Amino acid sequence: MEVVARCDAERLEVERSRVAPELRERITTPVYSVADRFASWERVVRRMEPGWSFDDFYSISAYENDLDSRDSLEQLMLGLPAEAREGAPAQLLAQLDERFAAASVPDPERSLRAWVRPTKASPEVDLAQWWKRRPLSEPWD
Repeated sequence: MEVVARCDAERLEVERSRVAPELRERITTPVYSVADRFASWERVVRRMEPGWSFDDFYSISAYENDLDSRDSLEQLMLGLPAEAREGAPAQLLAQLDERFAAASVPDPERSLRAWVRPTKASPEVDLAQWWKRRPLSEPWD
């Protein structure tokens, strides 16, 4: 996926530009690579699916951060060329989103809103569907 590699190369340069010159060459992969963003969303989905062990601590603020990360992934996808937006990355994202929907329920009352709010202020109507759902089984209970 040339377009993903190009996106990651651009991100790497942004991340390198934020550190001291003597550290720049040590950074060889971006912290926020496309693959890492997908992996992060997949971890959230797996955590919410039936059968996930609640042995590890997962706070409601981590859930909020993960939903913000999903917003970032959406922005990244919108910035890709059409062939990438409609290709394998889009298919993978659609599958993960379907799994998320299956592991969550609509939350029209926004019962989590007191604790879970998007970083970027937006009217409720403009929020993506993942902000309007809550896990079937809340891992922070």
